[in-house]
This record gives sequence, C-alpha cells and structure tokens, in this order.
Amino acid sequence: MGYNERMKTQRILYIDAFSGVSGDMLLGALLDVGVEFAAFQAELGKLDLPGYELEEERAESHGLTGTQLHVRDTLDAYPARHLHDIRQLVDSSTLSETVKARSMAVVERLGRAEAGIHGVSLDQVHFHEIGAVDTIVDVVGFVAGLELLDVRQVYSSAVPLGSGTIQTAHGRLPVPAPATLALLSSVGAPTIAHPAETEIVTPTGAALLSELASFERPAMRVQAIGYGFGEKKLPWANGLRVWIGARRSGGVQ
Repeated sequence: MGYNERMKTQRILYIDAFSGVSGDMLLGALLDVGVEFAAFQAELGKLDLPGYELEEERAESHGLTGTQLHVRDTLDAYPARHLHDIRQLVDSSTLSETVKARSMAVVERLGRAEAGIHGVSLDQVHFHEIGAVDTIVDVVGFVAGLELLDVRQVYSSAVPLGSGTIQTAHGRLPVPAPATLALLSSVGAPTIAHPAETEIVTPTGAALLSELASFERPAMRVQAIGYGFGEKKLPWANGLRVWIGARRSGGVQ
C-alpha cells in the first residue's frame, strides 16, 4: 500500500456493548483483539503507581471465548486522591503526551460528574472510584491500548443499563449509578433497557465512552474482533466485544 493509500485509511474501533461496559471489560477486549500483554504492562509501568498486579486470563462464557484482565490489589490501604494528585501522577510519567492528555480528559470528565452530583467544586471531589488503583489502570490502560493499536477514532453502540441498587462509598444508590447516568446524559448517549438487576455500566466505563467515543456504528471493513469479560457471574455472557477495522475517507466502503 502506497503513502497516499495509507493516508486515506483510518483505523477505527467499535465497542459492541451487548452486556454493559466496565474498564476491565474494555481492557480485556483490547488484549483479545491484539494488544500484547507485555506492551500493555510496559505502558502502565511508565506510571509511578505501586499497589497492583496484572493477570491476563483466557476466559469462556456462554459459548464465547475471550480475555479477562484481573487487576489485583497488593496493598492493605490506598491514599485518598483528588484531581491534582492524579494529574501529578500522570504528568510525571513517561507516557506519551497524547496518552497523558486523553487520560486526564477522562478523569476530569468523571470528576465534573461527581462534583455536580455532590454539589462541590472539582478540586474538592474525593475520587473514591477513580482514585482506586484499578480504575487508574483502566483509564490509562485503555487510552494507551488505543495508541498501541494505532486506533484513530472510537465508536460505541447504544449503552444497555441495568436496574436495582448498588452499595457505594456514599451508601446504597440506584442503578445506573448517579455518576454513570450523569456522564451518559452529558453527551446524549443512546441507552437501552437491559434485564440485569445489577450494575452493568460502571462510572469508569461511562467516562471512557463519554469522552472518547461517538455513539454510532460506522461503515467499516472489519479486520479483527476481540471479547473482554468482567468479574460478575450473570445468566448471560458478561462481556463486550470490540471490532477493529479500516474506513476510507471520501470513498466507497
């Protein structure tokens, strides 16, 4: 393929969220579709972030096979984090400037949602979820994984939402969690009902989609498919799949 032909081709990623969205499901799908685990670890190793171990596992659920990424906590206690703490962690890393900027955009979007819900300023938000090591890994890992795959644009299906309640740092709250719903509503994301009586879209997953994805299924030449699974055991496959492909701008698909 010549230079002009390459310039006409965009590598894109479509997130098929058939059973919800979470950070670990997204990471598992990226690993399944082609990100090398060693390269993924190397990217996260550019952060000065102790307190976790990663394990990649081949998984099967309801006839589907894919990848599950486990983020294991290795500390008994973790520091409370505010936005400036996370910004310092990311800015002082050796990640690419693009990964730094896109990761912080996701974090700040989540922070604004939390601030609006709790009636405080962005700088006052305690990042109960995003401050946890596994969620920093989810955000930075997903953004870095897109760069490793040379994905230029992300798309997503409509987002399925469960019901019921969930226990949080603020007590028992309705599903979808307030932050999740605020994030999706901030970009007018299309949602669909789902029979799950539990949380199937996490605030981290919603923040990643809201900041990085366009909610439509693009015309594309599908080149690879990956499945990523979550930790919950459900009566159906608890996962999502990603399609990677090429789209030619200004031409016939």
